Amino acid sequence: MDRAEKAGLVAELKSIFDTTQVVVVTKNLGLTVAQSTVLRNRMREAGASYRVSKNKLARIALEGTPYADLSDLLVGPTALSTSTDPVAPAKVIVEFAKTNDKLEIVGAVMGGTLLDIDGVKALAELPSLDELRAKIIGLVQAPATKIARVVKEPAAQIARVLAAYAEKEAA
Repeated sequence: MDRAEKAGLVAELKSIFDTTQVVVVTKNLGLTVAQSTVLRNRMREAGASYRVSKNKLARIALEGTPYADLSDLLVGPTALSTSTDPVAPAKVIVEFAKTNDKLEIVGAVMGGTLLDIDGVKALAELPSLDELRAKIIGLVQAPATKIARVVKEPAAQIARVLAAYAEKEAA
């Protein structure tokens, strides 16, 4: 890799760090290509990305970002998982690590806060951004639905009473 390619990679990583909400660091202790592809596909489905990068270049890209604390975690064969949804990469990584002992969670940074392994696992247990949005929409819609039901119910009761009288007179 020549100097221009390295500079391009550092610029690309820096732009990723500027737009992401969380960065999760993992160690790849012998993942096969197939396993790595499965992990990348799961990350992509969750709206996250997973990339292996040279530690020195990643450290350079981390300088001046809220994720600068990750520099100490970049030792050995590491990979970076990023996303604009702060929960998505943690969920995928923790779930994948349960079934594959070759992936080791090192730590993460979210919002300038350094998280250890337990912090990443706790983050993975939180509902995703889409789940939170769905809950909020449900909470907002519930009162409107109840109001509509309350307003409609007296008219429905009157209609049932009139129908019962009509059936009684017809009989």
